[in-house]
Amino acid sequence: MSGHDPAPSPNDLPAFLRGIALFSPLDAAGIAELALALEPRMLPGGAVLFDEGDVADALYVVRSGGLAAYRREPGATVVLLGMIGVGEVAGEISLIAQTPRRSLVRALRDSVVLRLSAQAFHRLVGKYPQAMMHTVGVTARYLLDRPEQVRYSAPRTFAILPHDAGVDAHGFARSLEAMLSRYGSCALIDATVARGRDAAWLHQVEHAHRYVLLLGDAGESAWREQCARQADAFLLPVNAADAASPWPEVAWINATHKPLRTRHLVLLHAGDIGLGRATAWLSQLCGARHHHVRGDRAATDIERLARLLTGRSLGLVLSGGGARGFAQIGVVRALREDGQQIDCVGGTSIGAIIGAGVALDWSDEEMFSNYRRAFVDGKPLRDYTFPFISLTRGHRVARLLRAAFGERDITDLPLPFYAVTANLTAGVAQVHRAGSLWFWLRAASAIPGVLPPVFHRGEVFVDGAVINNLPVDPMRAAQVGDVIGIDIGADDVLKAKVEEAFLPALWRTVLDHLRRKPRPGILNILLRAGMVNAEAASAARRAQTSLLLAPPMRDIGLLDWHEYERAIASGYRYARELLGRGAAPRSLP
Repeated sequence: MSGHDPAPSPNDLPAFLRGIALFSPLDAAGIAELALALEPRMLPGGAVLFDEGDVADALYVVRSGGLAAYRREPGATVVLLGMIGVGEVAGEISLIAQTPRRSLVRALRDSVVLRLSAQAFHRLVGKYPQAMMHTVGVTARYLLDRPEQVRYSAPRTFAILPHDAGVDAHGFARSLEAMLSRYGSCALIDATVARGRDAAWLHQVEHAHRYVLLLGDAGESAWREQCARQADAFLLPVNAADAASPWPEVAWINATHKPLRTRHLVLLHAGDIGLGRATAWLSQLCGARHHHVRGDRAATDIERLARLLTGRSLGLVLSGGGARGFAQIGVVRALREDGQQIDCVGGTSIGAIIGAGVALDWSDEEMFSNYRRAFVDGKPLRDYTFPFISLTRGHRVARLLRAAFGERDITDLPLPFYAVTANLTAGVAQVHRAGSLWFWLRAASAIPGVLPPVFHRGEVFVDGAVINNLPVDPMRAAQVGDVIGIDIGADDVLKAKVEEAFLPALWRTVLDHLRRKPRPGILNILLRAGMVNAEAASAARRAQTSLLLAPPMRDIGLLDWHEYERAIASGYRYARELLGRGAAPRSLP
């Protein structure tokens, strides 16, 4: 454990209970009575504590280990709602509301929970009514604030299972330990430190530290298995340049524990990211997340990983908005100058394109020059065609995107990234976290009627703004700590300066145009029509942000590519002013 044995002893039960918000108002006598009423229960990893529809006959306090809450979906699938860690309570909402259980809760790993029966709970309410009303109030506020969500507790104990002996797992673990220690005490335990110890000792270590890293040294199969049983999540480091092959525990990791714990593939690079490496390694793991650690930026990348693991990360979500979306380049510059560390990025339409540059770690100067070259000098909508499908061929946009982003896969980006498209075949917004970057950016910006759809495997994809113009929900689903949303489309207005129900003769239309009584052009009409349906749902997504930035852009049109510099300056000026007044991301309750 970083070279020493702390010999920790767990806190006594009354002190443990006083630290739980639900019971904090109880006096010493009440805490003592509560402690006597609690029944310890052992739960092996994977065991079900309760299921949807069960009678709410008790609440449970997590003493050690961890639980996960799931919602059952049609087709026998389950969706992770959140995790419940040590010192947190499960089942209190249904118990107090006297309703059937709303979720499936099961043990993430070997755990101990303390059961308080409904009878014992109501006895405490009757004996300590003022104190226990606080408990009811805490639960009621939670229901009002987040009626459809289960609380999320970030993992605390991580099993580091290197792929083989050639991976510098000790170096990686020591660096991660240093980063995690910024957020609380962190213990690093390898096979040497743990030799001769039992599971009870490991539970004591967890009580004494906020975070625990269990390093499963290569070749120590029994210890690696113990690490895996004990951990909330897996960290799986590999040398990215090596040929991809299964882990020794691949069947166990991918099958038995697939629905229970998050797997994080950590790709260690000697230099820059090698194209295609992530895809090859991810094929060995079912549904794992992945992180790049670059040789010359290892400290920065491991610091980002620590924030992601502990729920302290910052996600950036960018909206569609045509040429006005260039303002997001200025907003990103202002956020960087303000010291905001962007850890993951998502977007749709022009927002996805700008977000890809952020995920590539482009500097402010690179973003300015690269996007100017593609969208101002490149004139992306100048390849008009006969409008059987769209007004333009889309070839120029595809060529410019391919030139800007190359042949890399989305998984090759240094920062986690997603692009959102509208899948017209399925009628849903589709989130792309893998696949050809330029290809899915082309699909994410396929404005109906302006650019042709992307046809892929029998399905039809268009601009994601048609369904979701501010895709905050996929970022929240990834359990990111704070989310900054940039909404460029919120104040868009399409106006006409004439009164008519049909177009006049061509000569009159031209004359009106010369007299500055123009009608909205077909491109503007199609652009706005492609976004308007998503606006109704945007209010709820804006509310999910920790900080919403909406630069006023009414004086710049959706097709004003020539206003590139002014759009960037406007976004930068707006964000600097807002941040200068103290605006900052605020975590949701």
